Formats: sequence, C-alpha cells, structure tokens
Amino acid sequence: MGYQDEWLLFEAEDDVDEIEHRQPTEEFLFYQAVSNGNVAAVRKNCEQERFLDSEGVGILSRNQVTNLKYHFVITTAMITRLCRQKGMELEQAFRMSDFYIQKLDDIHTVQGVHNLHDEMVLDYAEKMRILRRSDTNSRHISACKEYIYSHIKERITIEDLADELGVSSSYLSRLFKKETGDSVSAYIRKQKIEKARNLLRYSDYSVIEIANRLSFSSQSHFIQQFREIVGMTPKKYRDINYMVQWDIETGAESAPE
Repeated sequence: MGYQDEWLLFEAEDDVDEIEHRQPTEEFLFYQAVSNGNVAAVRKNCEQERFLDSEGVGILSRNQVTNLKYHFVITTAMITRLCRQKGMELEQAFRMSDFYIQKLDDIHTVQGVHNLHDEMVLDYAEKMRILRRSDTNSRHISACKEYIYSHIKERITIEDLADELGVSSSYLSRLFKKETGDSVSAYIRKQKIEKARNLLRYSDYSVIEIANRLSFSSQSHFIQQFREIVGMTPKKYRDINYMVQWDIETGAESAPE
C-alpha cells in the first residue's frame, strides 16, 4: 500500500474528524511574542507548559517524545524565520536553529524536550528584545552587521564593508557610528571577542589557535583586546567557564566532572 492510499484510509477513520486543532491564531501570537522580544509573555507561556498541552495539537508520531520533537522542530523553524524577518542576522538565526535542533539528538524524555523548548524560545526572545530595543538601523547598517557576522573569522576592514555595500568608507563610517554608537572597528572587535568567549568555553582550541582563527594580529594583541572587553585574560575566562553548560534534563547549570 502506498502513502497516498494510507492517507485516504487515515482520513476516512471516524476518530480523525474528532481531532480539532488549535486555532492558528494562538500559535502565531506566541511566535510573534518571541520575535517581538516579549520575554514576559514568552516566559508566561512556558510556565503554563503550553508546549506540553496536547489538546488541539496534531499528532505527528505515536511516540510521545518523537511527537514533541517534531513539534519542537516546527516551532524552531517558524520562530527562526520570523526573527529573521524582524532584523536578526540571517547567520545567527539559522545557526541558533541548527544548534537547538541538534540538541534534540541527546534528549530522550518529554521533560527534556520541554526544557529545551523553553530555553530555545527564551533565548530567541531575549536576543530579539535587545535587538528591537536598539535597532534603528538602516538597510546599510543591517547589511554591514550581516557581513561581519558571516565573516567574523576573517580580517575585516571598513574598506571591505564599503566595497560590499557599494558606498564610500567615510559615509559608512559616519553612518555606522551614528546608528550604533560604535565605530566599525569597535563593533568588529566586540563580535570577535564574543566569538572567542564561546570558543574558550566550548572548544579545546588553545588561546593562540583562537587568536589565529579570528585573525588577530598576534596572541598578545588578542589577550589585550579580550582583557579590555571582558575584564580578564582568556586563560582566566576559560578556567572559570570551560564547558559549563545548561543541563537540559535537570534544568540546572553544571560542569563535567
């Protein structure tokens, strides 16, 4: 029997007509709350455990955990695209999506999927809250940030960005400072240091390897820039934060033994 025949049989079953799906408005309003950065509304939804409420939700798998995972992927996909439409950098939006969906592979309980869902939606909502609070950026500045995010491992100059956008370096420099409060070089430096923090926390790359990967001119220059922004050396930051992560199953922060 082919899938089309199975679908016809499924559709003809008496109990199928009794399944009423939620009105799409409720789900869409939740997605909107996330993409609008409405952290309070998103947290309230999480506290009400609406993600676990099976009433009015399609059954995508007879296995309860698998069914939740499918709904998690759908939710992540919708939120990712809405956040992208409302200003989140494309690379950041989809890398976050990939990160959280890949986390599903290691989760095998309903509570684990639920915890991951709540962490994911609150993460997106908080990032969008910050973005929308400060985002008065023009199209040029949004494109500029997109380029920086996508080429963070490279050495990026104001000339590179100006060429990419088809504007003059002086114009872009003035516009960027006016709209963000940072010079282009300061913004790039902050983004590189943020990437370095993640590498120090979650990878085994040495300090010099991280400096090279992010195209700092030297290890000493990287250490100096890191200390200025973070307030401590890369080594000390790693000693404190290495592999400290959120335990999805228990909802607690932990570090490997």
